[in-house]
Amino acid sequence: MWGAYEVSDEILIERFREGDESAFDTLVRRYENKVYQYAYRLANNPDDAADVVAETFLRVYNALKRFRGEAQLSTWLYRIVSNVYFDFRKREGRHQHLPLEIPSEEDEEMMDRPIPTERDDPNEYVLEQERHRVLMEAINQLPDYQRAIVILFHVEDRPYEEIAKITGLPLGTIKSRLNRARSALRELLEPHRELFEGGLSQSYGLEAHDAL
Repeated sequence: MWGAYEVSDEILIERFREGDESAFDTLVRRYENKVYQYAYRLANNPDDAADVVAETFLRVYNALKRFRGEAQLSTWLYRIVSNVYFDFRKREGRHQHLPLEIPSEEDEEMMDRPIPTERDDPNEYVLEQERHRVLMEAINQLPDYQRAIVILFHVEDRPYEEIAKITGLPLGTIKSRLNRARSALRELLEPHRELFEGGLSQSYGLEAHDAL
């Protein structure tokens, strides 16, 4: 048995294809935290996130032997998480229209804001935590398709090109939807303007002009 970080994803996938079930267990341990964090950011509920994670790894198990390696494994995983979450939302009937347009499971190619490190100034640390709390509450009020892109870009720190692969959307669509999401966030955060002055607003493109 190897540790979770002693061998590459590619070797583990090949081992799994050869019938080594422990290789899949190692991949799960390697990615389960990232998968859960992204699922939780999308679902905003620990129980729903756990359901998304369970279904995600079931799909991964069934599809991994067909994984062609044309995208990074992490990109493929994010795509599957997105598919599972939006499938759940469709089944629950919470939305009539989900415009993310993620491809079907047959073609699946495929968050957590880093916890601020404690500063020398405890007051600044408290402010940073409060900004983060208010910001995430605002993000959770966005429509699903906007929230997913904001989370991938700003929370997961994924580049535009990878988000396009994860969602199956053109690069221009990613940028325009992110722009609209930022505009919506500016309105949601307007009552907290003083809290964000000189804080997280610039990194989220929430200043007076668009960052794109």
